[in-house]
Amino acid sequence: MIKKEMIAMLLAGGQGSRLGVLTQKVAKPAVSFGGKYRIIDFPLSNCINSGVDTVGVLTQYQPLRLNAHIGIGIPWDLDRNVGGVTVLPPYEKSKGSDWYTGTANAIYQNLEYMENYNPEYVLILSGDHIYKMDYEVMLEYHKANNADVTIAAMQVPIEEASRFGIVITDDNNRITEFEEKPEHPRSNLASMGIYIFSWPVLRDALLKLSDEPGCDFGKHIIPFCHAAGKRIFAYEYNGYWKDVGTLGSYWEANMELIDIIPEFNLYEEYWKIYTKSDIIPPQFTSENSKVERSIIGEGTEIYGEVSNSVIGAGVTIGEGAVVKDSIIMKGSVVGAGVYMNKAIVAEDVVIGANAQIGVGEYAPSKYDPKVYQFDLVTIGERSTVPDGVKIGKNTAISGETTAEDYHGGILESGDYIIKAGGVQ
Repeated sequence: MIKKEMIAMLLAGGQGSRLGVLTQKVAKPAVSFGGKYRIIDFPLSNCINSGVDTVGVLTQYQPLRLNAHIGIGIPWDLDRNVGGVTVLPPYEKSKGSDWYTGTANAIYQNLEYMENYNPEYVLILSGDHIYKMDYEVMLEYHKANNADVTIAAMQVPIEEASRFGIVITDDNNRITEFEEKPEHPRSNLASMGIYIFSWPVLRDALLKLSDEPGCDFGKHIIPFCHAAGKRIFAYEYNGYWKDVGTLGSYWEANMELIDIIPEFNLYEEYWKIYTKSDIIPPQFTSENSKVERSIIGEGTEIYGEVSNSVIGAGVTIGEGAVVKDSIIMKGSVVGAGVYMNKAIVAEDVVIGANAQIGVGEYAPSKYDPKVYQFDLVTIGERSTVPDGVKIGKNTAISGETTAEDYHGGILESGDYIIKAGGVQ
């Protein structure tokens, strides 16, 4: 048995269905972000910057890209003989196999992994949030309060509070009540889904609730600990934190990186964000190109105009193309003469010459109004868009589309084209 003071369990198995066609072939934590990173880079970098060198990453949905990205943890200095990063997919046990059915159930199924380190504390994290946090400071707070559970929490606008687990605290920040996504919230202090448990308390709760269907931290474990009279405290966080779970919040978080004074700064020396980097040539901008207030990834070639956009690695933007307020991920090709406004283009997409993307008036989605409710054009990875078509706002495209798929050469606002191999 190897003794570790605190280990982290990073929940990275989510499908992220509210990101629509962006997550049809890849788990949400593996979605590209900021032109260079993947979403999971942020909690992994927080761990190593906080001195947490033992991280279990729980994967489930479409894990291939995530597993390849994490590898043995070299970019984050998590390739350790003792500890380091371990990918923990569901596996078959003697009593039959079981998918992870809830956040706490996933942790319960990896009790053996945690027991191997016999930690004093376990840090539970989500793999799909963008933020910087020193977990060591949160641990010191946990110890100072002699807490059994500490929940990271932050103030949110009261009108958004019903989307979160809401905590009510006394004058000492001890949590007196906890409500999971209440219809009428009585507080705007929201749980961030980041928990520190004293190990015996977590182990006991997981074992006692092991038969609970879809066992979840917010719905089951926290209320169980509260009912048992455990000392539960809120650790109030005041920095930048974004749940990039919707297309709108994902687009906004990327756009905030290119503000003149970015609210979330990727360039700080003392708190670096690490990632797996491909060895590719530097970026190239041609004589006639024009780039304003944008992030441009390595190996990208720009022959047209780019403004207020986040462009990933190895992208080509053709001559005469105009790209505004958009996100274009790794390896995509934008043809000559394309006009693009407010689009999210996933990896390895090919957009034909003179296509117009994000034009016309907004219309509600005919495909999935809960997912597609923003002014954005969303194009899934490895899709193709033919030359010369017009694509309206709030649209979704997935798969290899041809001119015949566009009635009169137009995809109206709110409409969609989902081809075989796309999302069903």
